[in-house]
Amino acid sequence: MTETAAPLAASAATEAPDPDALGPVPDGWDVREVEQYLYREARLADENDYDAWEALWTDDAIYWVPGDDLTADPTRNVSIIFDNRSRISTRMKQVKTGKRYAQAPPSNLRRLISNVELLGGRANGDGGVDLEIGANFIVFESRQRGNTIWGGRTTYRLRREGDQIRLAYKKVVLVDHDKVVPTLGFLV
Repeated sequence: MTETAAPLAASAATEAPDPDALGPVPDGWDVREVEQYLYREARLADENDYDAWEALWTDDAIYWVPGDDLTADPTRNVSIIFDNRSRISTRMKQVKTGKRYAQAPPSNLRRLISNVELLGGRANGDGGVDLEIGANFIVFESRQRGNTIWGGRTTYRLRREGDQIRLAYKKVVLVDHDKVVPTLGFLV
């Protein structure tokens, strides 16, 4: 070890680990099981099965679609969507009334999910470890005003609660996040 490397190595060893750091993939997760869960979540959203879609979420869930600054603190900066569990529920109640202008009538949607990667484990507020996943997506939206193709990358965090898998976190980064976003009245 060189003279300059020794002090750096010693100081790194004494630093506290980053609690937000991504750890290894937690035991018991199978990529095929994860893919099936993500496909189901997408299908429920595409088919406007709002009750079943909402039931996927944990009580401490976060659903975030950042705007043009992907690293900004969503609690202090504008986001396209930044919902906690209560806001997710409120959003679903609004959509189910049929009086939400942006989705009356609802968009016809189909999404493709690909490049699913198990990224690692991330500590959660319950003292456990959530599985963090990355995946690419394309959503085809058809409305009377025309068709739109949305694309991007989603980061998910899944948690086992008993014998169920639940969605604790979903961050959707649109490919064109730095441009003006037309009405985004559906679930991404």
